[in-house]
Amino acid sequence: MASLRLSGLRHRLLEPVELSLESGELAFVSGPSGSGKSLLLRAIADLDPHEGEAWIGDQARSSMPAPVWRRRVGFLPAESFWWADRVGEHLPPAEPALKDWLERLGFGPETLDWSIARLSTGERQRLSLVRLLAQRPEVLLLDEPTANLDPNNRDRVESLIEGYRQDASASLLWVSHDPDQRRRLDGRSLLIRDGRLEPESWA
Repeated sequence: MASLRLSGLRHRLLEPVELSLESGELAFVSGPSGSGKSLLLRAIADLDPHEGEAWIGDQARSSMPAPVWRRRVGFLPAESFWWADRVGEHLPPAEPALKDWLERLGFGPETLDWSIARLSTGERQRLSLVRLLAQRPEVLLLDEPTANLDPNNRDRVESLIEGYRQDASASLLWVSHDPDQRRRLDGRSLLIRDGRLEPESWA
């Protein structure tokens, strides 16, 4: 896997960002509602208009087609989109880790036959993580992936994400409003304040 680097990345709410994440590094982003956290992730994923450049290792986003970049830089939005009727239609059956990932999040093999319409918000949230990991991204951009989960399922999600990060040496930028979570997982903490991304002080 590779590092993530941002140079002068800017959207309408945020001043130019300079940021480097080493391969396998975890960094959290927090800040007031509306400060631009989700927009930052969407800009990195090349989903919204922005200025500046991003790199995976020594490969610039501008040097590759957008679909290739979005496979390598996986974005998990706060609300997931589902386009087919059943869960299994969104997941590659040949993925060797699929059964293990589902089990670790509390799902059995029958889940693949479930209708999307029957899923709760929390089930959609957990299954959208599996769908993202199945693309084997080198960078993960996570927008509040545990916000709607009870403590048991929150712990399951945290464990799966941490396992993937370590096994794949994936760089990880995680939007979280939970200070206990940020301390528990011991990543670098960043804060968006007054349009700037800066280190978060725990003082």
